[in-house]
Amino acid sequence: MPYGAAFSFHDLAPGEDSFRDAVLAGLSAKPKSLPCKFFYDQRGSALFEAICEVPEYYLTRTELGILETYAGAIAERIGPNCRLIELGSGASVKVRLLLKALEQPLAYVPVDISRGFLKDAATAIATDFPDVEVIAVCADYTRPFALPTITGPAGKTVGFFPGSTIGNFEPDAVVAFLSHVGKLLGPGAEMLIGADVKKDKAILDAAYNDTQGLNAAFNLNLLHRIGKELDSDIVIDDFQHVAFYNPDEGRVELYIESLKEQSAAIAGRRFSFAAGEMIHTENSYKYSIPEFRALAGRAGFRALETWTDADGKFSVHYLRRD
Repeated sequence: MPYGAAFSFHDLAPGEDSFRDAVLAGLSAKPKSLPCKFFYDQRGSALFEAICEVPEYYLTRTELGILETYAGAIAERIGPNCRLIELGSGASVKVRLLLKALEQPLAYVPVDISRGFLKDAATAIATDFPDVEVIAVCADYTRPFALPTITGPAGKTVGFFPGSTIGNFEPDAVVAFLSHVGKLLGPGAEMLIGADVKKDKAILDAAYNDTQGLNAAFNLNLLHRIGKELDSDIVIDDFQHVAFYNPDEGRVELYIESLKEQSAAIAGRRFSFAAGEMIHTENSYKYSIPEFRALAGRAGFRALETWTDADGKFSVHYLRRD
């Protein structure tokens, strides 16, 4: 890292006991489930970045195109000397477009649960943007935590939540999450957030079932984590990835399916799986622009601006909480 690049790392120790507890609770439930937030260990985060490159997965490149096209307009909305807080920062790819466009951004605060991945990505940002203070925070951003104090000239604190991650929440949970973010950011909170748009079932089914099998590897990575971290004899090849768009619910649903009747020891307990039994891992809701604005409104946010691509596949909203 060159001289002058300001970088610090705040480890709030998220998830040290919660993965075990969540797995035991989820596999004891009827029907079985596993929380999607645990996809993102080091391996899972790398797999997701690879998914973003496959032809079928339009979401990332479409949102990047929107941010590239409208970076100037977004920067004008935000103004100078901003503190940019990215929740679920991953590889911090999209934020680079904003940091280049913003007028004298004061600080960038990436927040992610994947410790190693966060540190690598944040270090790279600090190297490439030496005039921006980078303060990485390892935390579960869905739970209350304290943002670091950032001194300097007056400017906005703006939340950045790109991708379609908002779709992983149930609609009522979207409202609760946005209310949580509003409290985190403080009075007059402003937020830039991506949301996937409803579209043809064939496009959505293909996006979550790529021919390279990366979506499948990403979903089944939950079983890799169980085997590695929870002293389990689970056989990953005896399960398969299942994903499909449910138009009645307006969401893509992800499952891990047991291919045969079997059992596995996990963290000192034994769990049985019937042939064809599904373990629910994720929902990814898709919203029309009016639907998403209505949800944001229930959390006290109003849309000041919405940007989309030419085909209307994806939307990026600039929200303010009054």
